[in-house]
Amino acid sequence: MASFNMSVPHQLTQDEALKRIQNALGQLKQEHGDKISNLTENWSGNTGTFGLTVMGFDVSGKLTVTASSVDIDAELPFAASLFKGKIKELIGGKAGELLK
Repeated sequence: MASFNMSVPHQLTQDEALKRIQNALGQLKQEHGDKISNLTENWSGNTGTFGLTVMGFDVSGKLTVTASSVDIDAELPFAASLFKGKIKELIGGKAGELLK
C-alpha cells in the first residue's frame, strides 16, 4: 500500500464544508456506480473514515474537516500508486470546486 495525503483549503464554515463533503460521497456512488463499489463511510464529528473499490482497486482512508481545510489521508494499492499524481490532481480539482 502507498500513502496518499493532501489538504484542500476552503473558506466555508466548518459545518458547511462537512455537509458538502458528506453529500459528495453519496453523489459519488450515484454518478460513478459503474466504476465504484463497496462505498462505506463512517463519521464521528468532523472526522470520517471511508472505503471503496474503484476500478478493481480497494482504497481506504480518513477525511478530517477543519475550519480551513479538508485533509485526506488514504491508502492506495501499490498498482494504483503509479497514478498517484493524477489521482491527487483529480481529487484536488473536484474538492476545490465543491468547497467554493
